[in-house]
Order: sequence, then C-alpha cells, then structure tokens
Amino acid sequence: MISASVKCDIKDIKLSALGKKRIEWAAKDMPVLSLIASRFEKEKPLKNYRVSACLHVTSETANLMITLKKGGADVALCASNPLSTQDDIAASLVKDYGIKVFAIKGEDTKTYYSHIKSAIDHRPHITMDDGADVISSIHKQWGKEENNIIGGTEETTTGVIRLKAMQKDGALKYPVIAVNDSMTKHMFDNRYGTGQSTLDGIMRATNILFAGRTVVVAGYGWCGRGVAMRARGMGANVIVTEIDEIKALEAAMDGFMVMPMDAAAKIGDIFITLTGDINVIDEKHFSLMKDGAIVSNSGHFNVEINIPALRKMSSKRREVRPFVEEYEVKGKKIYLLAEGRLINLAAAEGHPASVMDMSFANQSLASEYMIKNSSSLENKVYTLPDAIDREIARLKLSAMGVKIDKLTQEQKKYLASWQEGT
Repeated sequence: MISASVKCDIKDIKLSALGKKRIEWAAKDMPVLSLIASRFEKEKPLKNYRVSACLHVTSETANLMITLKKGGADVALCASNPLSTQDDIAASLVKDYGIKVFAIKGEDTKTYYSHIKSAIDHRPHITMDDGADVISSIHKQWGKEENNIIGGTEETTTGVIRLKAMQKDGALKYPVIAVNDSMTKHMFDNRYGTGQSTLDGIMRATNILFAGRTVVVAGYGWCGRGVAMRARGMGANVIVTEIDEIKALEAAMDGFMVMPMDAAAKIGDIFITLTGDINVIDEKHFSLMKDGAIVSNSGHFNVEINIPALRKMSSKRREVRPFVEEYEVKGKKIYLLAEGRLINLAAAEGHPASVMDMSFANQSLASEYMIKNSSSLENKVYTLPDAIDREIARLKLSAMGVKIDKLTQEQKKYLASWQEGT
C-alpha cells in the first residue's frame, strides 16, 4: 500500500477502497492499454520523465495514469473540468498507486485553476491535456520561470482547435500531438463514446423517456453524429443544426431533419450542444423555447450555452434534482443540466472503458513517441503516425476476437500497378 502522504488535494482518502474496485472493473475492458502497460513495465520508456496530465479523473483515466507510471513516468494529475472528477478514483490513485492528484468534484473556478497550477508545479517534461488548459496556462507565464517541457498531447477536439490557433499565430512554444486526430480516437471515442455517455448523463439527471421526444443536436461532427444516432435509436425525433454545408448535407442524407437553431428552438424538447463554439444556444433561442425544454451540453466547455443570458432573463431559479436547475422565463420553465458543463461526466461516468481503451492507448504511445522524436519535432500540432494508429486498431480487433482478410501478393501487386486495368 502506498502512503497517503503523496502530494494531493482530494476530497477524502477514505474513498480509496471503492475507487480501487472501479479502476479494476474498468481495466478488464481495456485490453489494448493493458498490453501497452505490460510492455512499458519491462522497457521503462518514460523513465526519468515527469508528466503533468489535465484529464477527466475517471476510472479509465486512472488506468492510463497507472500505465504511464509503469513506464517509469513521475505523474501528476488534475481535472480538466470542475464536475468530471470521481472522488473515489482520485483517492485510490493517491493511496493505492502513489500518483499525485489535485482534483475534487464540484470544485469552484479558483480551486480548479489552483489545481492546474499544482500540476504545472510538478515541472513536467510532457503535458497531457483535455481542453488545453494546462498548455494555455503555461504559455501565459512562458519565460517567467525555467521549464523542462519537450512536448505535449491533446485529447479533445476543443483543445486541438485552440492549439492550431496558437500554431497559426506563432504562439505555440513546444510540439503537441493531437491525439484526438487519430482515427482510433475520434472515430470511436467521439462517436460511440459520446453518443452513449451523453444520453446516459441526461437520463441519470432527468429520468426522462427519449422515445417520442424531439431532440435538437447542435453540431454534426463525430460527437454530434454519435448523439444523433443514439437518440434516434431510442425513438426520438432528431433535428440537427449546423453551420458547415458539408456536415449539414451529410446529416440530411443520414435521415435527420436539418434547420437553423432559430427554427429548432421552437419545437425542441431536449437540446444538446456539441460544437466547441460559444453561444450556440443564445438569448433569442431561450425566448423561443417551449415550456419544459431541457438544455444540456456535451462539448468541452460550458460556453456553448449562454448561461449568463439565461440567468438575466429568468425571474426565478431553483435546483429541482441533482444536476437540474429550473429557470422561469416569462411564465415558461427551462431546465439547464449540470450548469451547462459536460453532461456525460457531470451526471454520469463518462465514456465506457472499452472505447477509452483506444483513446488512452493513443495517449500512452504518444508520450513514448514524443520522447523518442522530440529532437526532430517543431513547435507544431502533429498527428500520431498512421502505423501506430493501425497497430492500436489491430490490437483492439484481436482483443475483440475479430479477424480480417489480408491481401495476397497478387492483390498487392495489382493495387500498386497502373499498367493493369479492366
């Protein structure tokens, strides 16, 4: 057993026993990460490197932290969202695995950023983000103190958008691998993980029936696709709102109704934002909503819903259930879930372990890749090599017992040739 004297700021170390069971439960559905952990334990590719991770503190993340530690890394973890921490997991990581954790579910903004500072004070060689809060905080004080950073990784779409903006402006001070851009991450985590966990969070918070309801999905990226697909599967009538012509066309040809938010606001029962942009649901939309509308967000930050406008418009506000606030607006009641934060992590447990298995396989291998190639990488946003992506897919298929065909030499020759036609 690890001493509880490990540096930390968590809710209660006594929650560790439950947390350890949940970490072990998640591990059984993470065979790819387990294989990587076994190799890391033998080879120690991260030995003498410090990693500061700003991720959702869940049972799946715990298994990533354990993998990094087995690889030799000295790890510190803080939360990437004030409501996403599972306090029992944080306790177990500290007590049972000796990992520094700075995260408490429901922490206020001041505490949230103090925990990010604690992770930065770990003086990392590698940063690991979900939303780019650590890297942006480091860049705001760049040059004021010495650092040892060789690179970083980024987990989510919103963070990648921020980092690419930094690169474009010439502001990025070290290379970052956009883990989110790996095919084995965004095609599966974003679509199947977000699709299932978002509806899970809404149902846990509200206990509503989706069948027969009109669900408005704002954004038809991989996350939006997953939510729209799952909502339809549960019997909902699904409307998609978009600003991208190609994605809007895709949604329409996938069989969903597509219209502007101004029109959708009048008829929606449940609203889910997944865009990464600000004020997707704005003051004018609240005015158009019908009585009893439910508003939620599954994008990284709570800025997608204009909550200050909703508060200003409302005459009354009260909590009617955990994670459900009732706002009275001109005689109508509008229900905001989880303060507009990530509903799947605030009110539920986030993505299932089997899909995070691939995402965190990407994170662990990205760290190894960064160490091996740091001298040749520029201050840019990179994607993991296709060979690593495909190896993760191969391992996942093997774990699932799925076999696929292989090209014959004749087929390889044909595909590589231009001389042969029909």
